[in-house]
Amino acid sequence: MTQSDDRNINKWLITITVMLPAIMEIIDTSVANVALPHMQGSLNAGTDEVTWVLTSYLVANAVVLPMTGWLSRVFGRKRFLMTCIVLFTLASLLCGAAPNLGSLIFFRILQGAAGGALIPISQAILMETFPPHQRGMAMAIFGVGAMFGPIVGPALGGWITDNMSWRWIFYINLPIGIIAMVLCAFFIFDPAYLRQRATALKIDYWGLFLLTSSMGSLQVVLDKGQQEDWFSSSFIITFSAVFIISMIALIWVELTHEHPIINLRLFKNVSFSAGNLIMFVVGFCLYSSIVMIPLFLQTLMGYSATDAGMVMAPGGVATLITMPFVGAALAKRDGRKIVFLGLMLGAGSMFIMQGLNLQGAFWNYTWPRIVLGFGLAMIFVPLTTVTLATISRDEMGNATGMFNLLRNIGGSVGIAMAATLLARYQQFYQTSLVANINPYNPIWQTRFEGLKQTLISKGMAVSQADGSALGMVYGEVRRQAGALAFNRIFFIIGLTFLVIMPLLLLLKRTRHHAEGSAGH
Repeated sequence: MTQSDDRNINKWLITITVMLPAIMEIIDTSVANVALPHMQGSLNAGTDEVTWVLTSYLVANAVVLPMTGWLSRVFGRKRFLMTCIVLFTLASLLCGAAPNLGSLIFFRILQGAAGGALIPISQAILMETFPPHQRGMAMAIFGVGAMFGPIVGPALGGWITDNMSWRWIFYINLPIGIIAMVLCAFFIFDPAYLRQRATALKIDYWGLFLLTSSMGSLQVVLDKGQQEDWFSSSFIITFSAVFIISMIALIWVELTHEHPIINLRLFKNVSFSAGNLIMFVVGFCLYSSIVMIPLFLQTLMGYSATDAGMVMAPGGVATLITMPFVGAALAKRDGRKIVFLGLMLGAGSMFIMQGLNLQGAFWNYTWPRIVLGFGLAMIFVPLTTVTLATISRDEMGNATGMFNLLRNIGGSVGIAMAATLLARYQQFYQTSLVANINPYNPIWQTRFEGLKQTLISKGMAVSQADGSALGMVYGEVRRQAGALAFNRIFFIIGLTFLVIMPLLLLLKRTRHHAEGSAGH
């Protein structure tokens, strides 16, 4: 019995089966963020050390993602998927029971490695289960699950941490993992082309080693770069050199090996290459903006973590509502035009945010996020469908792994660059604004005297009022410099959305009523 034999009978059962482990993995990438302060206190760790709970997971994820297709061929996709679910569930149990930070990081690496394959395998199975004209709907269903994670993850993590313990954010995976295992055993089957795989595949040990060293060192550079002041640090220079050398060697090894661990020849397909590059930049824009918005609200506007989450949530809901409609539209419309509209909305939302100031109300910050939510729904579903439409079935696992890897790397680069630009621009604008605070500026003199008199009238001594008024003015200068820095970053992200639009011309238009190359 093959996946395709079951297509008409079990299409929706297969969808539910592959969505469960994918949602579990997606939630776990964001659920730990809000629990970090609690972990820090419980495990007696420093702020720098505890962030490795997040980083170790991402590094392991990044290593496994591109080799998903190869591992599926070596072990059989059903067996590999079930092994990943078991390992992920077991690692979750061990993370929850971890006695110290070192063991927690080790178990998070195991969890990240097991979780890295869950999303690409789920996407590959869905792309095969649905006929070509319904693949847009399949990716929309998958997208709803993918968006469910970032919306629910932080809120769920916060509630569990506050009401129970941070350990329960890991224990909660146990029942989901067990249900996913049972469903997988009954409803997932390896298609014929995977069952007929060569048994004597030569294992690409060099590819495995170079992939691990390149992805690991890149993640360390991006995660620690701003903290270590980038290339003034020998630590960052060393890891950058390891990344460059490993990456060059990896490309050479993978192009010459008989059974490469990642099939770089897929990038000869211009449409696939263009789609991956667009997804890299979309990941860059999405992750950097999603980090910047709550940071702006919490550091400059005084919002609590919960209130900042409430600003973000309607955007996620907008994406959830829009995705099924986008999936239905894809069956009749050119996916490239829908992506174009999504990129326009993404750029528009960033340009609206560029105009935000410190006097804005809750709704002023919420509605640009809703616009971005609509835009993301119009980007993710069609871009995934169009990019993977020209890939043959036996390379689908490889292709989905690379596609997800580039989105994640784009996100890591985006977050690192946004954090660096924020620090640099804040210094630049603060220097510019401070230049206006001098005895020869009548506006400054009037404001300063007004503040001083107000403090004196409230009972403060004249000697203290001078220093306090100056401190208040400096605090306001810092806030205004921060607002200008955020505005500039939102503008840059908006421009980035626009810059990638010409790449849409390189994407191949999908055929709706004919079987594509990924079909039967």
